[in-house]
Amino acid sequence: MANPSRLRAAALTTSAVLLFAAPAGCGGRSEDGDLTHQKLDWQDCPAPSEAEGGGTAPTPLPNGTEWQCATMKAPLDWGRPKGDTIGIALIRARADGPANRRIGSLVFNFGGPGGSGVTTLPAFGSDYTTLGTRYDLVSFDPRGVGRSAPVRCESDARLDEYFQQDATPDDAAERAELLRRTREFNAACEKNSAKVLPHVRTTDAARDMDLMRQVLGDRKLHYFGISYGTELGGVYAHLFPEHVGRAVFDAVVDPTQNAEQSALGQAKGFQLALGNFARDCTSKTTQCPVGSTPQEVKERIAKLLADLEKKPIPGISPRELTQTAATNGIAQSLYSKDFWEYLTEGLEEAYDGDGKILMLLSDSMNGRGENGEYSNLAAANAAVNCSDDKARYTADDVRRALPRFRAASPLFGDYLAWGLVSCTDWAVPGAAAHPDVRAPGAAPILVVGNTGDPATPYQGARKMVDALGKGVGVQLTYEGQGHGAYDSKNKCVQRAVNGYLLDGKVPKAGLVCS
Repeated sequence: MANPSRLRAAALTTSAVLLFAAPAGCGGRSEDGDLTHQKLDWQDCPAPSEAEGGGTAPTPLPNGTEWQCATMKAPLDWGRPKGDTIGIALIRARADGPANRRIGSLVFNFGGPGGSGVTTLPAFGSDYTTLGTRYDLVSFDPRGVGRSAPVRCESDARLDEYFQQDATPDDAAERAELLRRTREFNAACEKNSAKVLPHVRTTDAARDMDLMRQVLGDRKLHYFGISYGTELGGVYAHLFPEHVGRAVFDAVVDPTQNAEQSALGQAKGFQLALGNFARDCTSKTTQCPVGSTPQEVKERIAKLLADLEKKPIPGISPRELTQTAATNGIAQSLYSKDFWEYLTEGLEEAYDGDGKILMLLSDSMNGRGENGEYSNLAAANAAVNCSDDKARYTADDVRRALPRFRAASPLFGDYLAWGLVSCTDWAVPGAAAHPDVRAPGAAPILVVGNTGDPATPYQGARKMVDALGKGVGVQLTYEGQGHGAYDSKNKCVQRAVNGYLLDGKVPKAGLVCS
């Protein structure tokens, strides 16, 4: 998953009274008050909560392995480890291979920030069955997410309005309206989640993972981080280099960039992915329904967005497809080559005045279910990013940056540039310009970059390797499309990743898979 705050993500609200109620199955502190000694009470998993996105309880893996859920207690404030606690929701599938071959737990974070690992791991669990022969497959809702003291902001109805707003203002009145709505959203987060907001930084989540390692009974943390999960893994490696086991970073965040540089990189990445989509569509033997040449495809998409700014079209009743929603939906479809067919169909229908498919794609990006309820993906995303990122950008900052963003992406530049104001009025100060991932002495970390990745551009993999330090980061390049590499099913990538995680074989640095 990418960083949805750069793509206008937001959140929902329910009663803040429920924030710190410990979920069932939590063992709590041991008699000596040491949380590392707590015993987890693993039970059958319930259906996902509204904050996790709703739905049904996870079904067993293809081999019949059942999913189990538990709740780990962690300090609300790691500066006061014996103070108030919160519950961290966990999920696992036990290793199904011979007991004497079991390595330990393999902990996943799928990104966001704000993504629920408790719902995502079983959704993609079949992709990791080979790893499940020697590891317990484990994931979690990081603090502020899903069932783990979720950040709450605005109501579903207010979020529908928020995501329909004009995210690319053209004049003073539109700029004032965007800033007003952003202030209201941020104020709602503070009102409904004041207790948890100061404690959802990536460093807090990393400390939770080290507690998790101990509670799960592992001497080392074996880890698979994707997208933002690579940043979380890098921060963990910096704080606990001696506890790093076998780790893989896939779809790598550039740890050297500030928020503006990251957004500019995404503008370039999404424009690259759009060009790749256009070339793919027009190269097929059947006629591309959205243009006859790559340039025409891009021009027709730009015209569609310009037309929608003036006059939205019917989307999912009663909502209309606005320019903002269409841009968001197009961006969502570029995360995976598997979505390109939906983008083609969605564009074709939009040209005929039907915005349903692009609206569905936009809803997916924003965490909105078909029942109109939002997960707390976007609320948590804003909370983590604004707590991590020190910079606070003004409208004048954005206006000065716009020429560079437009040069990087005629389609997404304005959209991503104006997303920089999302943290301007945030209640909690940001921690730093960028994360510290220096990890001298850590075990090798396999860093996988995808040359066609729109959300975490390929250059970030090299920057992560350099920042981790000599002898730690080992780079693998996948010449592909979409966000991430392992789930592309590329045999070369999976062979290298599985070889390291299962057998400890570090691939040769610089390996290229295509």
